[in-house]
Amino acid sequence: MLFKVKNIIRPSSQVVEFFFEKKLILLKFSAIRYCFTSNIQRMKIEEIKNKIISYKNEGKKLFTTSSFQTHSLVMLHIISKIDNTIPVYFINTGYLFPETMSFRDEVAEKFGLEVIDIKSGTPRMMQRDSDGRFMFTTDPDYCCYLNKTQPMETILASFDIWINGVRADQSAVRKAMKVEQAAPFNTMRFHPMLDWNNKEIFQYIREHDLPRHPLDANGYLSIGCEPCTRKIDPEMQEREARWYGLNKVECGLHTDLVK
Repeated sequence: MLFKVKNIIRPSSQVVEFFFEKKLILLKFSAIRYCFTSNIQRMKIEEIKNKIISYKNEGKKLFTTSSFQTHSLVMLHIISKIDNTIPVYFINTGYLFPETMSFRDEVAEKFGLEVIDIKSGTPRMMQRDSDGRFMFTTDPDYCCYLNKTQPMETILASFDIWINGVRADQSAVRKAMKVEQAAPFNTMRFHPMLDWNNKEIFQYIREHDLPRHPLDANGYLSIGCEPCTRKIDPEMQEREARWYGLNKVECGLHTDLVK
């Protein structure tokens, strides 16, 4: 099936025809799979839109939160296309990477979002144990409570619906959640991204040319507070890069603020 001309091996026309036919079949299959996935995404987005409109028609007050990681941008982008007046609360713990702070501003401007910082009422210098060590080194759960959970309680008390971007494939805790779930202060958590997987998230990011958190390129996948975040190893799951070695994969936002 091969013939030799001037020491250059070239396929015969039959092989070329077979190769292109096979390649065409693969391309057609990929296109069908891509269209199928895109249609599923469009259906999911339409469901999110209908749910948000339904909440608003019922007179509910809505808000969302974001850590402004790359994977968080899909929900923000979808919300911005539905109603960019929904406030986005950003929990500024005082320990975040400077790259996260600048990325937050970039995304807020690009998506036309109203982003509101919330902070702990306990000054950073008072967040120490009896030996003078910062809480994140000795009691990370209490550190998360002071800097994340407690400030969020005030916000919850002022709204009806918390649009939250947790996904079931991120941790066992999140896998056990429901799309709509009760929260303290008679608030409802709405988890529109719960059944999206990592592949769907990054397909959406590519399709819509969304920006990437600058630390992605440095090997960070799950990005939180600087002292409690490390680069991910190939064998690690997404959330294992947070609070590494402390047997902790969640902050109180998704354990204490769920009923």
